Amino acid sequence: QVQLVESGGGLVQAGGSLRLSCAASGRSIMWDAMGWFRQTPGKEREFVAANSWSGANTYYTDAVKGRFTISRDNAKNTVYLEMDKLKPEDTAVYYCNAGGSIVSSDYYPSQHWGQGTQVTVSS
Repeated sequence: QVQLVESGGGLVQAGGSLRLSCAASGRSIMWDAMGWFRQTPGKEREFVAANSWSGANTYYTDAVKGRFTISRDNAKNTVYLEMDKLKPEDTAVYYCNAGGSIVSSDYYPSQHWGQGTQVTVSS
């Protein structure tokens, strides 16, 4: 069973940057596709970004393309989400997901989630 812990969230002004980390333990994630999702109160959790087990293939929702970058360090069993040019609408709790499926560029999450980290972007 894999455990995921997100960190790096916080309060930032619009136009600023944050780097989220998702540290995995319990087993290696080197063969897992990994994804980031976000959720705001009253709304469903939405997909943000994903990458394949090798990191060679990356996928983003249109709202973050060109601003967010997903990456991974399999030696550290960690996945990152670099968020630049942040906007107030990026405010959400961000969740990491391990071991989902990528089908036709869509990431289908597994049941393995972290506890989330809050990102707040002020205008």
